[in-house]
Order: sequence, then structure tokens, then C-alpha cells
Amino acid sequence: MSAKQSITVGLYGIGLDTYWPQFDGLYDRLVGYQGIVAEKLRKFGANVVDAGLVDSPEKAGEAAQKFQQADVDLIFLYVSTYALSSTVLPVVKKLKKPVVTLNLQPTSKIDYATFNALGDRTKMTGEWLANCQACSVPEIANAFLRANVQFHQLTGVLQGDPIVDAALQDWLDAARVASIMRTSRVGLLGHYYNGMLDVYSDLTRLAAQVGPHFEIREFGEVLALRDAVSEQEVDEFAALIREEFDVQPDCTDFEIRRAAKTGVALHKFVKEHDLDALAYFYNGHGDERYSDLIASVIVGNSMLTARHVPVAGEYEVKNCLAMKIMDSFGVGGAFSEFYALDFDDDIVLLGHDGPCHPQIAQGKTKLKPLYVYHGKVGSGLSVETSVKYGPATLLSVIDAPDGNVKFLVAEGESEPGPILEIGNTNSRYRFPTGARAFIDEWSKRGPSHHCAIGSGHIAHKLEILASILGVGFIRVC
Repeated sequence: MSAKQSITVGLYGIGLDTYWPQFDGLYDRLVGYQGIVAEKLRKFGANVVDAGLVDSPEKAGEAAQKFQQADVDLIFLYVSTYALSSTVLPVVKKLKKPVVTLNLQPTSKIDYATFNALGDRTKMTGEWLANCQACSVPEIANAFLRANVQFHQLTGVLQGDPIVDAALQDWLDAARVASIMRTSRVGLLGHYYNGMLDVYSDLTRLAAQVGPHFEIREFGEVLALRDAVSEQEVDEFAALIREEFDVQPDCTDFEIRRAAKTGVALHKFVKEHDLDALAYFYNGHGDERYSDLIASVIVGNSMLTARHVPVAGEYEVKNCLAMKIMDSFGVGGAFSEFYALDFDDDIVLLGHDGPCHPQIAQGKTKLKPLYVYHGKVGSGLSVETSVKYGPATLLSVIDAPDGNVKFLVAEGESEPGPILEIGNTNSRYRFPTGARAFIDEWSKRGPSHHCAIGSGHIAHKLEILASILGVGFIRVC
């Protein structure tokens, strides 16, 4: 799992101040319900700024100021009873943050017999008001829509409702990933793979809509760091390689030490520039030192990926972001492209050369020597593995022609079976649409030929993340 990044959420309840003198104990009861919501959010890992029960436009202004000072990532609006929409709008309009309306009833139903036996219609009305959360939800939605406020709704029972609890956790997870993306530093090394028109990206658009800072550096820095690596550092890193990988018998000590020396330099480079992800590509033509460097990066980059610094080859910036998103959700993010279709088994094969994600591998990742890096220069050590068998999610970040970034998502299953044992990551995937329909539906949405694959089904979390970031979302299956 990626390291948890703390997030701060704003919570405010709404009610109607006219009720408090009319119905004894109602205010305290509703405040108690809001306390349950706050405790849930804290339990799920959020720092909660609780603005209390807002029952007038004046208090709404105070809540907005409180949230603004705390720089909240997300706002939860708890509907405690009927409330005027004028107490709602000032908070969200001022902050311009995503808001989730919590329509959470104290119990799954009102006890009709006990309610009707109260005998006192004032008490009965007070009891109803403690359970009428749904009453003002349409009014709030109407105000939000007319004010062009992005909002979401969650309906259920206050306690003991697994659907509500799962949804709250998903929202907090997505808000945390959004925060990670907004503060990430993505390193760019080298240049695009010449001629891959789908891979070329608008960095300004990606920074504006997804959030990271792009740090454009040069391979000469890595080369200088590599030249300064000591023999002791090489020894220690080589031992780490042998510990973390299933080193095949035909891997020579020379190649392991070459990969180790480059791996030390790559880790130092990432640390020096405080990078959270990296996209790279280089040919190294005309200088043997660069050719030697670029031919020995796969192992070190795989180890960085396993340490939550995902590394994407072919300078695929968009897929680097997709990998970082998946890794931040704790599901990995394997760099992949379409390898082949198995029409007999109705399977899609996906994989890629270059760095892998060892933490979501099916077993220990194999280290194998390649004598040709297809489409690239040199030869050296490569990695071979499959994504862990079971549920899997594909994510492609699309830099769309209409000027908007979009998430393209699909859920399927990583299955055991024969793969292409060519020293690359590759896996077999089954999709509910079938292989034929899947490849057609996926491709016509306009992604690059790369995608990031995570272990587990998280399409619903990616949809929430897209809504928080304000980017498009397309789900194929």
C-alpha cells in the first residue's frame, strides 16, 4: 500500500432555528447524530473540521470561513432535519470544493406503533423532524444545480449501513489520491519515443487538470550520479536485486552489477529531485556511456515502482499519471499495452517491456537477460511477471481533442494460463464484454496504446476521483 497522505474534510450539519424552541431536545439530538458522522470520518482516516449545526445564513458564513482557514479537501453536508437551502449555499459557493450531501436517517424506518402511541402531536412532530433527513434533499439539489455547484448525494442509514460506510471510505480514499496528485512531482527524463503520436501530451493541460508538477531533467544528471557510485554501493544494491527478484541462471554477475550501479544512480536521482513518479525514454545513440546507461535501467526502475515511485517507459507521461493514481489507491499500476487476442479462450493479453510493478506480481518477478530490446537500443536484464490473478482494473488517462482530460476505465479478471515468456510483463485478462467487443469499445474512446493495470476492482473509486478533479470519466465495462 502507498503511504497514507492525510486529508482534511469539512463537516457541517443543517437545521432550522425555528424548530429549537418548539421541540424540546431536538437540537441536542441532531447534534449528537452529527457527532456520529464526524466519528465515522475520523475512523476512516480523515482530519475533520466540524463547523457544527448551521441553522442560519449567518452561521453558514462562519462555517465557510472556518473551512477556508483549514483548507479542506472536501465538504460533507449532513442533513439533520428539514433546513432552508439558504443555509447551505453560502458555504459551498465560497469554497468551490466538491460537496457530498449526506442523507442519513437515524434508523432504517420509524417505529410507527411507538410513534403513534406518543399521544402528544407536538412530540410526534418532533420525532418526525428527527427522522426527516430526506425532506430537504431535493431543495438542496435544486439550489446546487441552479448555482452550478458540483455535488453528490449519499443516502442510507446513519449507523450499521455497510453501503454508507463503504461509500464514505471510497470518498475519503479518492480525496486522498486527489491530494496526492495535486502535490506530486513527476520527473521527465529524455524525450518522447519518436513517432508515437498518441503518446505526445500537453503538459500544461495535464498539470492544470490532474494537478502534478512536472520536473523536466536530463539524462546527463543520472550519468554523473552513476559515475560516482562506489563499489560498496554496487555490492549492496546487487544483493538487494538478488533478494527481491527470482534471478534466472543465465543472468550474469556482470549484468546484475551493471543494473545495480544504474539502480543506485536512479534512486539517488529520484531522492535528489524529490520525485513521486518518473517517465523516461532515451536512445543514447553516439555515446557508449549513455547507451550503457539506458540499457541497464529496467531493474532499478522496477524497484522504484515497487517503492511507490512508478516509472513509465517511452516517455508516456499520461500513463505515468495513471500508474501513480493506481499506486496511490494501493492497487499497483502495471505499465501495459495490448499484446495479442486469444479468440479461442476469449482472452486479451496485455503486457509491456521495461519496468514492472513487483508488488502486484503473481509470485516473485523473474529476472532474465535479453539480447535485443525490441524497438530500443542495447541489451541487458529484463523482468518477466504476470499481474496477480483475480480482479483487475485498467486505467488510461486521455488527453482528449476537446481540451479535457478523461479517465478511461475497465474492470476484468487476470487469469492463469499460458503467456509469452519473452522476458516482459504480460498477463491474460477476461472482460465481461468479451475480447472482441472490449478492444473495439476501448480503442474507439481515443486512449494512447498504453494503460495502467491495478490489482482489484476500483472503477467506482476512479469515478469519484474524476469528479473531485473535474475530469471526464468513461467506463467500458
